[in-house]
Amino acid sequence: MKGTVYKSTGSWYTVKSFNGTFYECRLKGKFRIGGIKSTNPVAVGDRVVFEVETKGDETIGVIYEIEPRENYIIRKSVNLSKQTHIIAANIDIAFLLVTLNNPTTFTTFIDRFLVTAEAYHVKAVLLFNKIDTYDEEALLEVKYLAALYREVGYECIGISAKTGKNVEKVKALMKGNVSMFSGHSGTGKSTLINTLEPDLNLKTSEISEQHMQGQHTTTFAEMFDLSFEAQIIDTPGIKGFGVVEIEKEELGDYFPEFFALKEHCKFNNCMHLQEPHCAVKEALENDEIPWSRYKSYLQILEGEDDTYRKDNYQNE
Repeated sequence: MKGTVYKSTGSWYTVKSFNGTFYECRLKGKFRIGGIKSTNPVAVGDRVVFEVETKGDETIGVIYEIEPRENYIIRKSVNLSKQTHIIAANIDIAFLLVTLNNPTTFTTFIDRFLVTAEAYHVKAVLLFNKIDTYDEEALLEVKYLAALYREVGYECIGISAKTGKNVEKVKALMKGNVSMFSGHSGTGKSTLINTLEPDLNLKTSEISEQHMQGQHTTTFAEMFDLSFEAQIIDTPGIKGFGVVEIEKEELGDYFPEFFALKEHCKFNNCMHLQEPHCAVKEALENDEIPWSRYKSYLQILEGEDDTYRKDNYQNE
């Protein structure tokens, strides 16, 4: 029997069979996926092969094979730095919710997410949420950030999950696709999903006034079927995004604006550091490439983790 993983709690997996029936499944004994050292060998969105066993009144599914993934979003496991965590698999669009404050989403976090999406062939869209709460100065900053990432080539939409502003635009992108929603805790993922599909009634929490941080409402990644011919994967809030499995020599290729200039560098293997006649560095000096993007590139290149500082506030 074949199906898609809709929920993963670490040891149990909710699988929807291709005939529409849901089964609670476990992994077969020594289940392994070659080449991936992950804390979760099977992720939400995976297509799996499983068998159903009946013991008395209980029916349990046993997953014994995972079909090849079209793509996936992966990051470093925070508590187990040598391992990785697959957030979701087989995604058509990855939406990253960005908030200017309450909580703040730093450009380093955005860039790490986008680099991973590029590396694993996932279309990424930035949703600048809570625009109904910003004053004129904050709105100008949001417009500046959106213009920066649009120039790179990413679709950016200013939305309000609470008022519904531009939610129809998001819905139009989602139709016919499997979408993943990600971002820091408190950026409004669950509120947005409830606006898109009120009948789901996902739990939401207010931002902590003392620390301006999100309080977890989503504990495990979970997929939902929506009424407008779409599927969504809701993910727990994440504080940092450790980039993994990307060779340093390839990193610049996952910054689209760097890749576009690569052929004009003097050296084919230019790392855009101290090399002479580097087109990326020249564009940077001419303010044709944002310094924030180059800073993110250097941090990833140097192997720095995504600023797990006090001002990155989210608790996982």
